[in-house]
Amino acid sequence: MAQIYAEEHPIKSAVIREICGKKSEICGKKIKSKIMEQKTENDISYLIRGAIFKIYNELGPGLLESVYETVLSFELRKQGLEVKNQVPLPVFYEGTKLELGFRLDLLVNEKVVVEIKSVENLAEVHHKQVLTYLKLSNLKLGILVNFNVDNIEKGIFRKVNGL
Repeated sequence: MAQIYAEEHPIKSAVIREICGKKSEICGKKIKSKIMEQKTENDISYLIRGAIFKIYNELGPGLLESVYETVLSFELRKQGLEVKNQVPLPVFYEGTKLELGFRLDLLVNEKVVVEIKSVENLAEVHHKQVLTYLKLSNLKLGILVNFNVDNIEKGIFRKVNGL
């Protein structure tokens, strides 16, 4: 099973041996988990963008943000990614943790923030919101997506914090 899985995914046989030892009967889930750990922010971003295009082509624009969030979470999980919804994001001020109600729409593989919008026009504050979330969370990559556009390519924005 491990050999078949390794052929489907571009990882070295050394990683398979590290996970499996000399036995190749290891559970595919353990290998898949190791592969997900190794994904970079750019790898994850590529998968997220692909899922966004798929969802947009299937559902189109104009739905509520909550619909897109639920469907995007579902689609990313199908691809084996770890997705957390509505993740609380505290602010630390003078050493005190303040719960201010900030929430990340999606956190993917503990590495990429996804902020979902379905608005007529994105405002500058939406872009700043993602950058602020990246700074507060010490993460490097965020994706801002507005599903309420005629062309989804113009609705996806990549935001970086020291990447």
